[in-house]
Amino acid sequence: MAPTGRKQTGKSSKPVQEDPAMHSYDFQDEKKDLSGSEEDVRQGETPVVDKHAKKRPSSASAHGVDEEDINVGYGEVQNMLERFGADISKALVAKRKRLELYTKSSLKTSNQKIEQLWKMQQEQRHKLSHEYSQQFVALFQQWEMDVQKAEEQEEKLANMFRQQQKIFQQARIVQSQRLKTIKQLYEQLLKV
Repeated sequence: MAPTGRKQTGKSSKPVQEDPAMHSYDFQDEKKDLSGSEEDVRQGETPVVDKHAKKRPSSASAHGVDEEDINVGYGEVQNMLERFGADISKALVAKRKRLELYTKSSLKTSNQKIEQLWKMQQEQRHKLSHEYSQQFVALFQQWEMDVQKAEEQEEKLANMFRQQQKIFQQARIVQSQRLKTIKQLYEQLLKV
């Protein structure tokens, strides 16, 4: 028996006890302790991991570690990597969905703003067009009235000119008749 105060450095004759961490782990019993997302991973699809990939050559046999223990540890690591990959996939899907929702809401908001702006501009254009058309109609009516007045004035002037012409013709006729009578009277006066 070795003294209690010293460390044992040499090999003892006792069989080597296995480390408790090296015991194989039954993952089927662990299901009770899994969180919700991990259970979903187990129940749902898990990402495919290439199990035929190159493995790093092990120097385990040189250190006295059994090949079976390495395989058990590899299974644990493989399982952890699968769960980690599933969690990352879920996070990416959730982020993609949030991005899609944000994009859709942004597009919807932008479309609503563009439609409001378009409607507002259309109403302003309609209002301006209506105002200009009213102004044009008023000006056109005023122009028509001015044209009618001008035509009436022209007609009045034409009538006045005709009347003046008639008066001048009548006055000329009267003057020519008077001139004839004066000539006749003068001729009679000379004969006498």
